[in-house]
Amino acid sequence: MPSPHRPGLRVTAGVTIPESELSWRFSRSSGPGGQGVNTADSRVELVWDAAASAALSPVQRERVLDRLSGRLVGGVLTIAASEHRAQLRNRDAARERLASVVAEALRPPAPPRRPTKPSRGAKERRLKEKQRRTDVKQLRRPPRDG
Repeated sequence: MPSPHRPGLRVTAGVTIPESELSWRFSRSSGPGGQGVNTADSRVELVWDAAASAALSPVQRERVLDRLSGRLVGGVLTIAASEHRAQLRNRDAARERLASVVAEALRPPAPPRRPTKPSRGAKERRLKEKQRRTDVKQLRRPPRDG
């Protein structure tokens, strides 16, 4: 449950998703259970509209929409949690999962790889070692009668 001391979902140091942008859906969890299995709505779906979020700058929004394009449906990200028996624990799990997914999508891209070449000395050492192996194997062969 959103509490007064928790104004939103903190994703990174600069990004906090306000509670007003998060919506919840509850349903019955699948799998085994006890007496309350048919009555408790413990499965949780956390829905966040990334395309219309005011928490993201235009650059961040573009990055999130691009990186999460496979998970978004119409710009909306849905996180489902049903691993716990208690709805409250599933809510916390869904919040944590949403925060980690969005934080991962917001990370800046890695710098491009700068190709390097082996040094001249490294090439020479490699070729010298190859020649030494060749000589060793030549000596192991039976002598050839000419």
